[in-house]
Amino acid sequence: MIRIRKVSEQTEKDLLEINNLIPQLSQSAKLLTKAEFTSLLNAESTHLYFAEDNEQVLGMLSLVTFQIPTGLRGWVEDVVVGTKARGKGVGKLLVMHALKEAQKMGVLTIDLTSRPSRDVANRLYQSVGFSARVTNVYRFKHVR
Repeated sequence: MIRIRKVSEQTEKDLLEINNLIPQLSQSAKLLTKAEFTSLLNAESTHLYFAEDNEQVLGMLSLVTFQIPTGLRGWVEDVVVGTKARGKGVGKLLVMHALKEAQKMGVLTIDLTSRPSRDVANRLYQSVGFSARVTNVYRFKHVR
């Protein structure tokens, strides 16, 4: 049975699991070091969830919450399901869990982005109640 677990303390196994999923999420993202993983877990605004079946990690999701003058808001990032577990409802379980946890925290709205070419992901987000917003998304990237 698939269960969702909040990752709250750093273990070597969890670091390995997240680093196994990162390349499936983004080809350009670098793997996390032990220190970066610890920093991520210590960030009060970041909530990392794993979907597991018999202690095998199937996918992950990050829920970021932040207070602004108009209320507590949320952002879903880094949703990924491992290739072997795709098509089994793991992504939906992760998203539904994050929505419930955000509601418990008092989050007023939750945003996310998804490339238009990601048909399955976009259908998933719409099926759980997300709707497309008419807005522009801008990114500023610091040069390293």
